[in-house]
Amino acid sequence: MRVDFGVKPCVYPMPVFIIASYDEKGVPNAMNAAWGGISEENEISLCISAGHKTTKNILASRAFTVSMATADTVAQCDYVGIVSGNKVPDKLEKCGFHTEKSLFVNAPLITELPMAVECKLKSYDADTCRLVGEIVNVCADESILTDGKIDPLKLRPITYDPSGHGYYVLGEKVGSAFSDGRKV
Repeated sequence: MRVDFGVKPCVYPMPVFIIASYDEKGVPNAMNAAWGGISEENEISLCISAGHKTTKNILASRAFTVSMATADTVAQCDYVGIVSGNKVPDKLEKCGFHTEKSLFVNAPLITELPMAVECKLKSYDADTCRLVGEIVNVCADESILTDGKIDPLKLRPITYDPSGHGYYVLGEKVGSAFSDGRKV
């Protein structure tokens, strides 16, 4: 028997994205956002409200990065989500994150987060809070690669549980895409 929960933002897995940007003075900022995903082959869409410091920065700089939050950085990634850059301008420094400038867009890469999607702003709709970025590069630290490819078991990305408000690490491989279905 199924149990109805009504209208809730529940999908699994729900990624935990850390969106980073520079302000007009070149100060890095980041926020935690779970509502988003790939919307085209070279496009990412996120739902972030206009009041966020990160949103203001992105609209001014027209660029941002999206890093995958990891099991090793849960506390820091949660911190950048619960503390506003509008009130704490040095929140990245306070949580121990370090940044370097992307080679592809005018946005910071967070050193402690080993994978990032580097984006140029395509559009932002303040009414729907939908931010769309053009993916211009994906970068990953060599430490999370296996045979030259990003290895999710080494990356250890976390997912957000909107029902129980927990973070969970993604786990074991259970199949092979574009292959297992051929057995049917």
